[in-house]
Amino acid sequence: MLPLRPTASEVDMSDIGRRLREIRSWRRMSLRVTAELSGISYGYLAKLERGEKAVNSRKTLEALANALRVSPVELTGKPYVPVDRSDGETVAAIQAVEDAVAAWWLGDVPEGPRRPWPEVRADLDRLNRALRPRAAYREQAELLPPLLRELLAAAADPALRRSALMGLIGAYKSVAYVGFDLGIRALPILAADRMHQAAESLGDPEVVADVAWRRAQLLSGGNRSRQYELAAATADSEAPYHVRGMAHLVAALAAATQGREDVALGRLDEAEALARVIDTDDRPWTRTDFTRTNVGIWRVSIAVELGYGAKVAEVAASVRPPETLPVPHRQAAFWIDFGRALLAEPRYRDRGIAALLRAEQLAPQKVRANAFAREAVANALRRVRRDAEGRELRALAWRMGVAPVG
Repeated sequence: MLPLRPTASEVDMSDIGRRLREIRSWRRMSLRVTAELSGISYGYLAKLERGEKAVNSRKTLEALANALRVSPVELTGKPYVPVDRSDGETVAAIQAVEDAVAAWWLGDVPEGPRRPWPEVRADLDRLNRALRPRAAYREQAELLPPLLRELLAAAADPALRRSALMGLIGAYKSVAYVGFDLGIRALPILAADRMHQAAESLGDPEVVADVAWRRAQLLSGGNRSRQYELAAATADSEAPYHVRGMAHLVAALAAATQGREDVALGRLDEAEALARVIDTDDRPWTRTDFTRTNVGIWRVSIAVELGYGAKVAEVAASVRPPETLPVPHRQAAFWIDFGRALLAEPRYRDRGIAALLRAEQLAPQKVRANAFAREAVANALRRVRRDAEGRELRALAWRMGVAPVG
């Protein structure tokens, strides 16, 4: 049976600083050489390894990973050791999801019983309208394997083909983002490839463009320059406004991670201008969630990536309230980034904890799977005294699996 709480050694292994030190030693690289290769100072790297500073940006994480010649997930320790039974069931269910995605291509017709299409359609609606918006990883992972098989079989029926292909795109989208958030290495890109196959089979240019910006987003830390190139190509195309808007946002994050602040802010402004033209807070595009509010949420995330620190609060004050966007996992993304930015400075600790607790209420599994939220909480916990004031922080760290045990 999976443990309900991580052991002391497992807690240590989830710490980025400890992993840095272990991998650097394994590579037989000195602190100084590693610092020079990653473009950060010797003293800062030493503090990261000792746990005195948190890794709080993709740019730093990926620079260190590149210097050590490993994937960023090797430093974050993803997928994380399950904290409770729900997390354990998610990890167990992911294997069946991987098998379902890898075993069948579009055009294959899996054997087995088939339900009436209205029942399959009901599961799709639940997936797209309830489970994915809540970042309910376990429920998605349990639903997806049989649903994928039924959708592939339905796609062979001429009367259901278009609906089944659209359903497959939505199902593979869930696979991609569950795998992305949990850190399942190859799964997001494999799912993106399956999405592309289904979109090409539909022959709908808008759907193909929608899959294109998602492909760029799912590249993540693997290749930021390629991510920017792909996202910019869609953003600068003749795709519909909401697709171009999301592509601008992905390009902005890629640029910010590369340290190209002017480019990142320019892409953000382009996205905001498109959102205002199509007035998306009043008439949201459910396929992409491209709204003025979501642009503001991305603006906060990019401000964190650019190293604004507690000044992120000024950026957050200028954007529309995240509750304007009725998608819990996007609201949670705002509070995660806002909270971890504030936690970087001790005087804002209480506000930072309150923000992360709000994110946890909205999408608990998303908070636990966020490497930077875990770093921020673990770093704050090391600084706080064991007194009543730190009670909420210790409880949050315990639920996230980053609190010391024993």
